[in-house]
Amino acid sequence: MEAVDRTFRDVLNNSDKPFGGLTVVFGGDFQQILPVIVHGSRGQTVGACIQRSILWSSITVLHLYQNMQLNTTIAAERNFARWQLEVGQGKHTDEGGNITLPGHFKCHENTVASLIDTIYPRISTYLPNPEQYFSERTILSCVNTEVDSLNAEVLKKFPGQAQVFYSADSIPTSEQSGEDDPMLNYPIEYLNSINCSGLPLAKLELKEGCPIMVLRNLDAAHGVCNGSRGIVTKLRSRVVEVKLLTGDLAGEKVFIPRISNQPTEDQVAFKFTRRQFPIRLSFAMTFNKSQGQSVRCVGLDLRRPVFSHGQFYVGVSRVTSVLNIKVIWEEKIREAKSKNIVYKEVLLS
Repeated sequence: MEAVDRTFRDVLNNSDKPFGGLTVVFGGDFQQILPVIVHGSRGQTVGACIQRSILWSSITVLHLYQNMQLNTTIAAERNFARWQLEVGQGKHTDEGGNITLPGHFKCHENTVASLIDTIYPRISTYLPNPEQYFSERTILSCVNTEVDSLNAEVLKKFPGQAQVFYSADSIPTSEQSGEDDPMLNYPIEYLNSINCSGLPLAKLELKEGCPIMVLRNLDAAHGVCNGSRGIVTKLRSRVVEVKLLTGDLAGEKVFIPRISNQPTEDQVAFKFTRRQFPIRLSFAMTFNKSQGQSVRCVGLDLRRPVFSHGQFYVGVSRVTSVLNIKVIWEEKIREAKSKNIVYKEVLLS
């Protein structure tokens, strides 16, 4: 208790210093995806970085030099680690901002089916260790619509009987100020069609044993947080039982209830509520959602090019071996290429 009191006294004595003079550690990599500014310009995105904050002059930058994801004692992995860093710095790109993909990144065919078969082999058969199988692999794409399409394709191959859970979408009573209110004119079919980041699908199709991702912070103490991955073990009308795949509580079983979900004003121009399980299938996920994860097998769906700083770098740096990354790209481009967008003004020299 005395130590706590002393800390508060130190803060009061240094109230003119950032964080009251206390040491605060920030972790990050400016080569990865920057803060998301909805419909923001390049300048607005760069301006939201901590480098443009008044705090930056008080920060001491410490560098990490060892790649803990790759076995850099092997020459091929060491070269891959160096290539990743150079990609994050915007090197190896042509005048159009495109980067040529290494030959061993290619699937047997430049098709979705080939990517799924490569990343999820034997998905249609019995899996003796599904927890390890799903924790070690994922497919990444740029936008939610492509992710939803990929998840639906893999779910078709996954064995078992699918159950469909429909949401209850409504406009809050507080928004319905009168009978002539235009808000009342939105049909339920339109509300059901709304699909944006962080909002569960109106039509959620699941099978027991399939992997899912949690979209809300429900119970941090028990590992049920935004981004947590798990496997569905039981499906009920009002609750889903899930075995966690990630985090310190991996292997624990938790329960996900139906809750009311509201998109932000930036996502939808009017207020509405979707009552649904706050989860999505996670055979595939977006590049943004994959930040911070290490996966043994990674597939990159680059049919729709990356569109923001660091997305390509994040995609190629999730994998733990150069041999376990596969890519498909735009069909109209004969050569295996991808966009690589880098805002060099945010990189540390």
